[in-house]
Amino acid sequence: MRWISILVSTAALLIASLTGVSQSAPAKTPQGATHIVLPPVPKPLLPEAFAGWLANEAPKKVTDPAQADPANAAALKEYDFTDASIADYKRSGETLSLRALRFHDASGAFGAYSFYRQNGWPKEEIGAGATSNHNRVLFWVGNVVIDANFSQISPMSGSELRELAGQLPKPEGGEALPPPILANLPQTNLPLAKLDGQTTHYALGPASYAGSGGVLPPELVGFDRGAEALTANYTMRSGAATLTLIDYPTPQMAAAQESKIRDYINSGRQGGKQAQAAWPKPLADSDLASLEVRRSGPVVAIVSGDAIPEESHKLLALVHYESDLMSLPQPTDSEVMKTGKLLMGIALLVIIGASAAILLGFFLGGFRALYRKARGKPVSSVYDAEFTRLNLRD
Repeated sequence: MRWISILVSTAALLIASLTGVSQSAPAKTPQGATHIVLPPVPKPLLPEAFAGWLANEAPKKVTDPAQADPANAAALKEYDFTDASIADYKRSGETLSLRALRFHDASGAFGAYSFYRQNGWPKEEIGAGATSNHNRVLFWVGNVVIDANFSQISPMSGSELRELAGQLPKPEGGEALPPPILANLPQTNLPLAKLDGQTTHYALGPASYAGSGGVLPPELVGFDRGAEALTANYTMRSGAATLTLIDYPTPQMAAAQESKIRDYINSGRQGGKQAQAAWPKPLADSDLASLEVRRSGPVVAIVSGDAIPEESHKLLALVHYESDLMSLPQPTDSEVMKTGKLLMGIALLVIIGASAAILLGFFLGGFRALYRKARGKPVSSVYDAEFTRLNLRD
């Protein structure tokens, strides 16, 4: 049995060495020491210098929307405003005023950008979207909106702001996604209509909707129910048309609100000019025959403007909601089936354990018998001469 003693001694030495290593490893760290992981330092919204512009003083950070924009504080709250940074810069006698508005996600930033951008402002190539009006340049990137006012615009102003856009902090994950409702807007490659991308306005509340020229009364949209509104202008063959999309949390809420909007428009038609006078100006200036309401899933679409009814109806028919559904496995087993599976698992475990014990015994016993047989001894040690027996029968 010498080989068994050798195996046992080797295993004991191996276990002792592993235990010693595991116990000695923590000894390298001094007891009582605490590792503190500091969070990364947040990147400032505006730098103190960029593209030759130098700030007069450190950028001022504000967290109150009333300080960032007193006239539109309610709209900024609806877009989920978080903070802002304001700074004045100088370079070679010229001045630049920057106001950076940060929101919780990219949807809020896009909404605020569309709120400040007026229809007719030309498009610029800065960030995710940009526009300009004389010496004022407005653009957005990630969850930040930049409002820049130059004392004198130059051919290099665009490249300077693009350099600034590359330094802005970027959101990650779902906070970097634009509003999903944009996917339901008919695109520009239409044979009967052309979308003016610079007229798209995204609203999350009554203040932002009314401030961006909404067609319907804000209280009729249903922002208190979690609605989101998107308006855009199309150039049709017969005239201009405005398409309004309102996204609700559920199709049932959309169906109820669609009925209210249709009743409101029909009451204005039947009530004549007196009832139409109470309409918002964009709705009152529309051709009554072209006003139409349609629902697709949780999205309610309203077309207004001066286009003929036939073209307005075709534009409205292009609105189609497509949902991305993900199938989730549902539990189908009853309690009886679960109990049966549990008992079968226990029985299988017992069978496996018993089989392993039998095989282990056969292996150890058979190996020992073969070993004794190879040495010329009997298979069992009962017949060995050195085996001590007590003959109690005598």
